[in-house]
This record gives sequence, C-alpha cells and structure tokens, in this order.
Amino acid sequence: MISNPELRERGLALFNQLYGNGAGEALRQDMADICPDFTDISIEWAMGGILARPGLDAKTRELVVIASCVTLGHTVPQLRAHAQAALNAGASRQEIIETVLQLVFYAGGAAVRNALVNIRDILNGVKQS
Repeated sequence: MISNPELRERGLALFNQLYGNGAGEALRQDMADICPDFTDISIEWAMGGILARPGLDAKTRELVVIASCVTLGHTVPQLRAHAQAALNAGASRQEIIETVLQLVFYAGGAAVRNALVNIRDILNGVKQS
C-alpha cells in the first residue's frame, strides 16, 4: 500500500537517518505478518508527512515524542527508539534527561522513573557532557 512515493522516499530517508540504515526494512519485517500497511503509514505519513515538516528540527521533534511517550507511560519500545533517534538527531544525554525530568509534575514520578530506567542503557552509552 504505497500511496505516495514522494512521501515514502522522504520518510524513509528521515527514518534511516534517525533510526539507522535499514530501520525501515526492520519495521516492515516486524509488521509483515500482521499489518504491513502500518509500516507504509508510519513511513509516509508520520515520517514523510509530519516529522519532515519545516518549523521544528529533528532533535526538537524527537524530544517532543520522548515527552509524549513518558506521559503515556506504556510505550517502552517507542520511548527507547525515540531516545536513540534524539541522540542521532544531535540531542545530548542531558537534554534527554531534562526532557524526561520536566514531566515529573505532569506525568508523575513513577512515569519519569520508569522512563529513565527504560532508557538507562541508551543514555549510559553516551559520553556525559
């Protein structure tokens, strides 16, 4: 279900930039036996249509998504993926931690603690500044 080749190309380029070369194919394989359209929707609409828009840079967009994942509280795989993507987009370890800490009064202490624990290995692999 590739509906817009231009959005797909733009989305796939951004997806691979943020998540690593081949990440789009990994997502496709993960969804192949249940809902392959989810991959096309994610790459075309979310990446090519929303994340590639002007107005916010990729780092800021990833920090916003991290905040959303923390607030939801049940999106551990997405939180981890977006923490890595934020680093790949130029966010520092400290910026990610501050983004999560900002939510202590909005998402709650448990959600903030769980988020920090869930991305600990990603953040600890980064040189502290």
